[in-house]
Amino acid sequence: MGTVFSITVRGTDVGPRALDEAEAWLRHVDAVFSTYREDSAVSRIARGELAPQDCAPEVREVLRLCERAREHTGGWFTAGHSGGFDPSGLVKGWAVERAAEALLSAGATGVCLNGGGDVQLHGGPWRVGVAHPLRPGQVAAVVESRQGALAVATSGPAERGCHIVDPHTGQAPVGGLASLTVVHAGLTDADTWATAAYAMGPGARAWLEAQPDVTAFAVTADGETWSVTP
Repeated sequence: MGTVFSITVRGTDVGPRALDEAEAWLRHVDAVFSTYREDSAVSRIARGELAPQDCAPEVREVLRLCERAREHTGGWFTAGHSGGFDPSGLVKGWAVERAAEALLSAGATGVCLNGGGDVQLHGGPWRVGVAHPLRPGQVAAVVESRQGALAVATSGPAERGCHIVDPHTGQAPVGGLASLTVVHAGLTDADTWATAAYAMGPGARAWLEAQPDVTAFAVTADGETWSVTP
């Protein structure tokens, strides 16, 4: 998936085997969904060598979730831009959410699984700092989780350049956002919604305000901030 993962667990009942299985799961997801591997399921689908109905169950699940995200966001999130197939915008959050749930089932009382800066939390207390996109080394906001499930996902060009495009134009989004963070229960939705909302540009705030149980925090290109609370 082209990123770094870190896992922090709490609890005396979760052992090394559960951590090894979480790592193996993330490696498996990379092998199946990487657009950089010629033999991955995603690459084979894109070349027309593999039909969706013939895919492994996890691939069919991701296809279904991508379609759900496309419908929910009115097409602002899509895995089919320019006629290709690239579910990367959903896969990382989904894989992290699944791995965190598995660790919880294995006996962990608290889980913090970070995938490239997007985080799935269980238990608590946890504190997650959101990097300021315009002030390197500074924090723009802090998200606190005391119990239950909570996910934090940020979209923007700060670290990797502009890798998000407006699916309707194929160009970088316009609207003056330097970063957009979405906080929700699960990282699958938080990540796809952050991506879609960032692509919306000026329409992001109104769309996020219409979503249930969502908190969001944005930094504009000129350093101003706005937030959305449930």
